[in-house]
Amino acid sequence: MSTSYDVHLLHKKEVAEGTMEFTLEKPKGFEYRAGQFGDLVLPPSTGLTGDNAKHGFSFVSAPFEDTLRMATRMRKTSAFKNAAAQLPDGSMVQLLALWGDFTLHKNPAVPAVFVIGGIGITPVRSIIAQATHEHAPHKITLIYANRTRALAAYTDELQRLAAENKNFTFVPVYTDTQGHVGAATIRQHVADIAASRFYLAGPEGMVKAMRELVLDVGADEDNVRTEEFDGY
Repeated sequence: MSTSYDVHLLHKKEVAEGTMEFTLEKPKGFEYRAGQFGDLVLPPSTGLTGDNAKHGFSFVSAPFEDTLRMATRMRKTSAFKNAAAQLPDGSMVQLLALWGDFTLHKNPAVPAVFVIGGIGITPVRSIIAQATHEHAPHKITLIYANRTRALAAYTDELQRLAAENKNFTFVPVYTDTQGHVGAATIRQHVADIAASRFYLAGPEGMVKAMRELVLDVGADEDNVRTEEFDGY
């Protein structure tokens, strides 16, 4: 069951080429698990109504942080995204939450492997930042694929988290120079494929391709969790 919150849009900024981040005030007492998401509802002043004024976004922010952050790849053909980008800082928006179970598993003995494309990084940044903050003992590997370095959001921060958290390994892949993530990439960076829990997030086509890939290299089908993003 979701709850509605009226919150201010504090500010917005570009966090990668074509990717915009929105920072919202965090409602008092608002609690969520890293990896979950909510719906952002734009005000009537945008001219959008009903479902056209609403879009679901994973929280980039981690639960320990004092604001809520969401990010999206911008598309000129999206009326919602264009309206959101033009909304003045300080505007009142609505947050409908809480959804999703794309969250880190409890058992620290099971390694976590994130195979992520593009905007799929949003819930993963939350999960890894929270795990680092809590000193979680989980072994975490992130394989993060983008076409170019400029298109990759949060890379600098992920590198800092990897330096801070000895249990976290960050593997950026830029497909324009390194080629796509394939079986060799998984085998090189994942010590025990059969024992690992795989997390796949991003646009639907990418997630389906990555699911086939990790199953082909020996992942346990029961150990594959996915989050497919609509509207990309």
